[in-house]
Amino acid sequence: MLRRAAAKRQKGFFSSFHCQRPLSGRRHSPLVDSISTSIRPFPDYSPKKPAIRDADLVRSVVAALKQRRSEPPRVVLDPFSARFRADHLVWSLPHLQSDPALVYALLHWFRSRRRPLPAEALAIAAHVAVVADDLASARRLVRDGLISHRNFVDRMIYTYKYWCSVPSVFDVLFRAIVDINRLDEARALFHHLLTYGIIVSSDACNALLARLTLDQMLSTFAEFQELGLGWDTKSYNIIIYGLCSAGKAEEAHRILFEMESNAGASPDVISYSTLIEGYCRDGMLLKAMELFEGMRDRGLTPNAFTYNSIVTLLSKNGKVVEAERMFVEMMQCGVAPDHVVYTSLINGYCKNGNLTAVYRLVEGMKNSRLVPDVVTYTALIYGLSRTGKMVEANRIFREMVSKGLSPDEVTYTALIDGYCKEGKMSDAFHLHNEMLQLGFFPNVVTYTALADGLCKKGEVEAANELLHETSAKGLELNAFTYNAFINGLCKVGNIEQAVKTMEDMEAAGLPPDVYTYTTLMDAYSKSGEMDQARNLLREMLDKGIQPTIVTFNVLIHGFCASGMLEDGRKLLEWMVEKNIMPNSTTYNSLMKQYCIEKNMKKVTEIYREMCSSGVMPDENTYNILITGHSKARNMKEAYYFHSEMVSKGFSLRVSSYNAYIKVLIKKKRLTEAKRLFEEMRTRGLAADREIYNIFIDINYTEQNVEMTLELCDEAIEKCYPEPESNMT
Repeated sequence: MLRRAAAKRQKGFFSSFHCQRPLSGRRHSPLVDSISTSIRPFPDYSPKKPAIRDADLVRSVVAALKQRRSEPPRVVLDPFSARFRADHLVWSLPHLQSDPALVYALLHWFRSRRRPLPAEALAIAAHVAVVADDLASARRLVRDGLISHRNFVDRMIYTYKYWCSVPSVFDVLFRAIVDINRLDEARALFHHLLTYGIIVSSDACNALLARLTLDQMLSTFAEFQELGLGWDTKSYNIIIYGLCSAGKAEEAHRILFEMESNAGASPDVISYSTLIEGYCRDGMLLKAMELFEGMRDRGLTPNAFTYNSIVTLLSKNGKVVEAERMFVEMMQCGVAPDHVVYTSLINGYCKNGNLTAVYRLVEGMKNSRLVPDVVTYTALIYGLSRTGKMVEANRIFREMVSKGLSPDEVTYTALIDGYCKEGKMSDAFHLHNEMLQLGFFPNVVTYTALADGLCKKGEVEAANELLHETSAKGLELNAFTYNAFINGLCKVGNIEQAVKTMEDMEAAGLPPDVYTYTTLMDAYSKSGEMDQARNLLREMLDKGIQPTIVTFNVLIHGFCASGMLEDGRKLLEWMVEKNIMPNSTTYNSLMKQYCIEKNMKKVTEIYREMCSSGVMPDENTYNILITGHSKARNMKEAYYFHSEMVSKGFSLRVSSYNAYIKVLIKKKRLTEAKRLFEEMRTRGLAADREIYNIFIDINYTEQNVEMTLELCDEAIEKCYPEPESNMT
């Protein structure tokens, strides 16, 4: 028999949660009137004695059962049915104590006569089953007793000393009370059994922990621990899971530290994996990775669940290369990836447009005998639609359907969005109608895509009607819907209607966000109305909306395009003052405009400022610098930036090729010019007429007739449009 621990355990994290509180709203009869702290003996079993006639009947029944055990109990016992009562059942059980099968047979027969089994008989039978190590039967009998009799717990305690004396029977009793969701009674039983020196096992108590709310879980853990229960690793894992599910991964981490200092409950793979998943769910990648390394330092091998969590978060954060590196490590460690891992990676690569990697993963998935599911196919369709590959997206969609997989609203919306982005509104609405015919209800995202597509086609009135129709269907328009509509209106130059829509958005209780303001600023900037764009920035700041770097880049580009370079320069200085870090796009706008104005001194000044601020030049930066210096005939500078550009893996664009080739020719560096011209042709880029004419003349002078004719044909095809037909 387990005895109450003499010394209290260290309370640790749980000390603040030690309190008594009801675990459910249901009320049952109290198991005891009071709880004593002293240990008392179990009661002696003393059933009433049978009369001589009753004793004879019991002997006859028991003898018949033992002698004719091969026959059906009904055949053996039915002759005694008229005289056999509940008392006879209880009196018969001591004679069958060593034969559980006959005990079960007798109870089953008695119940088949439509007679309720007495609580005492069920309790005795449960004890007999535990002694025989038949825990499945014991659990079934205890459950029946609890459901049928209010005094069943008392009967279990009353019959324990004579019939069982195996403490694990109370684990069975405790688990059964938890399983029928009488959680208050379970905790009361724990206290009551302490008065007899019995501590319910941590395994049984874990079933109670797993059913409680987080606050109740923590208080019960602390309370039972103080009363002498030694919680195990599974117990701590339940607490860690509960805290992580509530978004309290930091608190769950403190539990892990407590486990590491507790010899009785060391953290295992599940402990770490649950906490890693908690950090990943909260988007705390660094914490998750630190824990992942700590797990391996302790000699624990990550499982599929551990890897899944990290791969999924890396993919979600756009770090797909790192995610695949973890994926490869996973397979090298012999952990087989499942649908979730493959789909996470596929989704990540779809979002950054790397369809080569997507197809490779799909092939790997099939080689692993994992059949793509609806989520996988939807990720593929989304990625293809997003990159404008609608023929391929439609093929994947039809393949999905042919394999018996049913597309859902998300799948249809991905396709519809792709068609809308391409301006293929008839295809988009065809799919919308197909959705309705199949019983799917388009959601607000579907209608947002359709409205955005209509706006981009200039069909603003149709988009407006669609949004009103959406509202009439009970779908609440969200900020994305309004922003898409505003963006569409701005794209077709209808700024007045876009501003009115922003006012409608605010009236609907949806405050315009940074995207709304930036979209309108961009429209005003492109139309040269910089005062209006500047006013919107002030309005944003007055409302406490923090502009993004995109907002500032839109304004600086607008100032530059309008010839207001000083204003653009001042805005950049203000950004730096306010610790708003400019990016390459910010500096590129200013450099480009100064190049147009042939002020290369200013361009060089901004470039140096950019580098000293720690902002790395991008491909656009180098193209602006090479074009500007080439047009200014600064051969050395153009050559320097071109060499640096190539070393970083960047490429020239058409205008840069043209400008650079021309300056090379003017500086009589024909070999380099010719090499760049051939490189340009190899990439399928068309030089301008002047360059074609120069190289046609060079080849003609060198009597290279074949190349001269080839360049003439190419120049006519790429530089000279066909004249319109005047046929009537």
